[in-house]
Formats: sequence, structure tokens, C-alpha cells
Amino acid sequence: MKKYFITILALFLVTFTWIRCAKNLPVDSDGLLITTRAQCYVSNFELLGADFQTVRTAAAVIDTTAQTINTVVMYGTDLKNLYPQFSLVSDAKLDPKITGKVDFSDLANPKKWTVVAGNRIVKKTYTVYITVQPKP
Repeated sequence: MKKYFITILALFLVTFTWIRCAKNLPVDSDGLLITTRAQCYVSNFELLGADFQTVRTAAAVIDTTAQTINTVVMYGTDLKNLYPQFSLVSDAKLDPKITGKVDFSDLANPKKWTVVAGNRIVKKTYTVYITVQPKP
């Protein structure tokens, strides 16, 4: 009888400890953890072609104050089939999500993405300006 009592007591203590330690951490609609972090910026930007190789001629210029990204792509790049890649500050996310290739062919209307901070309150919209390298 004593053995069963100790086993039941141990199970009760483990269950109680597990319940007390489990925190109801908030998550957003994407299942990502919502944190207290308010930082919200792009730290790096890459632009890949259909062959998943870079099409940039140099590093993108990211202005976190003006919230712009300027990059020059190689002459002859197929602007309808590009894959942008953003590196963001910790806990931030990008809206809209990038799910595949993006059409950048309308250079007069640059693409925009919003960086949403970890607290999901602070949001900053970045505009991506593409310039095609002149014909050599």
C-alpha cells in the first residue's frame, strides 16, 4: 500500500509541477511567439534569379531610417522571376509572406513589404527599389 501511495504522490507532484511551469505564451496567427521586442528592421537583402543565384551587382543599400532598400541587378535579369530574401531583426516577421517568385518588372511601382516587430505592434514598411545595370 505504501508503494502505491508513493507512486501516486510522485505522479501528482510531477503533474502539478508541469502545470505550474507551463506558461500560456502568446502566439500570433502564424504560430510564432509574440515577444516584448519592439525592434523592427531589415538587416540584409538578397535577390535571387530563377537559378537561385544572386542577380545583384553589389550589396543592397538598406536605409532603416527612410525604410528603403536599393539594389542594382545585372543587365538582362528576368525581373518577372526573382526571389527576394530578407534578413530581419530577431522575433520580427515579414508581411506579406514571400511564398515564391516575385515580379519586379514594373520598376515605376516598387514592391513594399512590412516588417512587424516581435511585439506585433511596431510595423515599418520597406520599399524595394530595383535598378537594372546599364548595357555593357
